[in-house]
Amino acid sequence: MTAAQEGPDSSPGPDPGLDPGPVVREDCLDYTPTTRSVPLVRRRVARLVGEWGYPEVAGDAALLASELATNALLHGSLRGRLFRVRVVVVGSALRIEVSDPRGEREPEARTADGGEDTYGRGLWIVAQVASRWGCVSRVVGKTVFAELELKSPAVRA
Repeated sequence: MTAAQEGPDSSPGPDPGLDPGPVVREDCLDYTPTTRSVPLVRRRVARLVGEWGYPEVAGDAALLASELATNALLHGSLRGRLFRVRVVVVGSALRIEVSDPRGEREPEARTADGGEDTYGRGLWIVAQVASRWGCVSRVVGKTVFAELELKSPAVRA
């Protein structure tokens, strides 16, 4: 399904924290909820952000996308339902959104307590790397997002 084919309830509602400027760049793609999708998401986001002229944040963007996609896979997936990754540049922000069908499972960051757990630190990492992150409920499911501040094109020159 392309962005043009989305129904009215497929995208998150407006977020008052997102820079209201015009959308400069946008990409949206659905993925199967399998472990093979996470590296595909990571590589696609890194490539797009670099191609869009922001190579200095491509690594952080890839990390954020990977963590959000992994959370969608582990905590938000349902059999036969895809998860969606949207990357958008609006104003001075790069926003990475991952939407999944499980709206009843709200994400919350855990503290890194130095324990031996191998899971549970993804959103803590997101909170440390992102300028801002959060969750928006949808008619079906939720969208978890992370934002990185971008240097304006005038400053980048």
